[in-house]
Amino acid sequence: MRGDYQQLVDEISAALGAPATLEDRDFGLIAFGAHDGDDDVELTMDPVRTRSILQRRSTAAVRAWFEAFGIARAQAPLRIPPDPAAGVFKGRICLPVRHRGVVLGYVWLLDDEHLAGLDLSVPFADPRLAQAMETAARIGALLAAEARAGAELGELLRELLTGRPAGRDAARAALREALGPAGDGPLAVVAVAPWRAAGDADGETGEAGDTEGTAAGSALAGQSGVAALCAVPDALPDGSAALAALIRLRATTSPAPAHTAADRLLRSPRAGGAPGRPVRATAGLGTPRRGLAELPAAWREALAAARAAGAEARLGPVAEWSGIGPYRVLSALPAEAAADPSIRPLLAPAHTELARTAEVFLDCAGQAGRTAAALGIHRQTLYYRLSRVEQLTGLDLDDGEGRLLLHMALKADRL
Repeated sequence: MRGDYQQLVDEISAALGAPATLEDRDFGLIAFGAHDGDDDVELTMDPVRTRSILQRRSTAAVRAWFEAFGIARAQAPLRIPPDPAAGVFKGRICLPVRHRGVVLGYVWLLDDEHLAGLDLSVPFADPRLAQAMETAARIGALLAAEARAGAELGELLRELLTGRPAGRDAARAALREALGPAGDGPLAVVAVAPWRAAGDADGETGEAGDTEGTAAGSALAGQSGVAALCAVPDALPDGSAALAALIRLRATTSPAPAHTAADRLLRSPRAGGAPGRPVRATAGLGTPRRGLAELPAAWREALAAARAAGAEARLGPVAEWSGIGPYRVLSALPAEAAADPSIRPLLAPAHTELARTAEVFLDCAGQAGRTAAALGIHRQTLYYRLSRVEQLTGLDLDDGEGRLLLHMALKADRL
């Protein structure tokens, strides 16, 4: 379908005599028209469009700036003025791409001398604009069809990863048929956590709003080996959702496409907490498998790796299951089992510094010199803090089992 989008964008560029750019509803780049090579690029481009083309996505700030003009609710083309302070040196004409009343994307044109005489006050009075909007409607139908197909694959993937055994068997068979030979090849599962499903605080409902992860990842399809996407509710201990992505690989020993997909998904506006509750999103990769049979295990690994990356900044933002060390064990523990009663006093907010000191001490294998250097404190200060830790927990830090219990509990608390 990517080639179809490019052809339709080129039709709009030809109709209006200006290069057009197509983005999905989350401002992920899908296709763009060529700029005239004889023009001065500095005159025909601005930082926002250049960044969109080079990085294949606009920033959250740019998205918010444009959405403030009501583009998500617009039924007709809009003219948006320039704002150099926002990096928008050239004005824009936005053609909303809708299907059955739901916005699925936007066609952008730089409002230059080619479009200066285009009258937007009477929608579609100009035959060039009418032709462009008819093409935008065709793009909308194509995006909707792609979203529906992606949603169906996503539902099968979610059932395979989290459903009951009987449902998993049926989902695996249906997904295998849908994917064709790719279903038997090397595959990886990526988890992005937390993830805000489509429709949450979007102000949009309907057919496209029900595709969850698919709309947000539509620009990835065909570019990073993404075979299917789905949002998984209640995937995290706090009840938050996570995104599962099934990635095609060239070989089980070459997870690069999965890393590429994870990096791009982390740039999605749906990655992270709900609006008003910003949370850093992280991604995890399960051990690559061949075929679909072991994907539920790969999903558990990917989700554990994403949680570990969220707990340990040094592991993220993208972590592989094979590289998260003790978190492979800790992530499998139920939340109530990880919170040992003896450690709870140390986890109080008033003792954050003591807990950090104890964890660094244990990470350094109990070596006082390394610990003091890592924390930037004097050894005597370290010894004092460790004695306070022993008083609060009742554990003996000269005892191996006491150290093990404390170390596990401190790391599990951040998962």
